[in-house]
Amino acid sequence: MSSPPAAGAPRWPLILLRVTATTLTLLAVLQTMLAGSFLNGTYDSLKDHEGTAMMLATVVLVQLVVALSVRRPGGGPLWPLWTTALLTVAVIGQIGAGYARATGVHVTLGVLLVSGILFGLVGAWRLPLPVREARSEGGRDGSGRLPRPVGPLEVKR
Repeated sequence: MSSPPAAGAPRWPLILLRVTATTLTLLAVLQTMLAGSFLNGTYDSLKDHEGTAMMLATVVLVQLVVALSVRRPGGGPLWPLWTTALLTVAVIGQIGAGYARATGVHVTLGVLLVSGILFGLVGAWRLPLPVREARSEGGRDGSGRLPRPVGPLEVKR
């Protein structure tokens, strides 16, 4: 399997995409645990399942803005934008199916939603980050660290 081509987006939107994709994944896993807990008879977990769904919807909307910022400033890849838009529609449908008590649709869409979120996570972490530009400030790169040597080190005695 080959690695994806280098992204044309700036570094910070790609880092934010990784953060939101990871957050979505954690919330999706939490949702499955809360749903299982509810199905096992812990009925109080249904309220937590609802609250987590609202957090997940908020994060997917934040990721939609982040995906737009990946695409717009530097012409990064288009797939984060359209996949996040699709996830946004799926999350809205999932919440609607949950409130309508359409269990068959809710469970099926939930499985597809978790799968889509996981694929988005893998894709976000596979996008290569652009290399930071070195700033020369007295022999340092601006981060407070000395620059790395390019070739083999020679030790003089």
